[in-house]
Amino acid sequence: MWCEPRDRVSVVARYQEGGWAALRDRPSTPHRQPRRLSVELEQRILAARRHSSYGPVRLAGLCPHPPSTIGKVLRRHGMSRLPRPAREPRCVRRYERERPGELLHVDTKRLGRFWTTGKRIHGDLVRRNRGAGWQALHVAIDDHSRWLYAEVLPSERAEHCAAFLQRAVTAFAERGIHVERVLSDNAKTYHGNRWRDTCSELGIERRYIRPYRPRTNGKAERAIQTLLNEWAYGHAYASSAQRTKALSSYLRWYNRRRPHSSLGNRPPISRVSHLCGHDN
Repeated sequence: MWCEPRDRVSVVARYQEGGWAALRDRPSTPHRQPRRLSVELEQRILAARRHSSYGPVRLAGLCPHPPSTIGKVLRRHGMSRLPRPAREPRCVRRYERERPGELLHVDTKRLGRFWTTGKRIHGDLVRRNRGAGWQALHVAIDDHSRWLYAEVLPSERAEHCAAFLQRAVTAFAERGIHVERVLSDNAKTYHGNRWRDTCSELGIERRYIRPYRPRTNGKAERAIQTLLNEWAYGHAYASSAQRTKALSSYLRWYNRRRPHSSLGNRPPISRVSHLCGHDN
């Protein structure tokens, strides 16, 4: 680094005065600050801040100083942001069933219909798909293998949920996965007679999450989030019908090719291929 002669003399003087430690970078704060508030006045501002939790503008009504000065004092002492309230520690219990089919997670998600690419792609300048209605994404994911089955149905009514469960159990059976239990949230659909009768016909035990604990069904919640990011909103579809048509190809890629961090960066088929005698 090139130094002017005057700077070179200053560096040498600093070295002679304090050795190598004196050559470290010094703060740019000036040695004298005649307009800086005294320590007593700064402590009064800090005490008002702790007592009232006000910001610089509102503290200006309690302390005879402009908001800009109060803001500098708060930043200088690390009190420009209020501390976040202490949260109750969450006891997260991660679990995984020992064999495929031991537990099946199910859940639903409403999706808006559309007949033209909307504002998510083109912004607010495009005409919205008003009155297009809604449809429901139904998902079922195996706890052990993460094998995913999903359908887009007209609604979340009891008859659609029950029919979806029957088709999902059949699809899992084709992969050699025999469903023993099904876990769902506490929606009325899953507590109704149709759902209960369907589970009895299929020989499946019903399980429900704890109230206000959606993370208990976290595998289904995460599968829905992945579907929304990579399938539903990951491409610009011309219509909702085209989006529904693309679901089957996405599921094939999800189950056979997509790496899963929970499976050691392997796809779900790595845990079910041996059930039907398939090795790839």
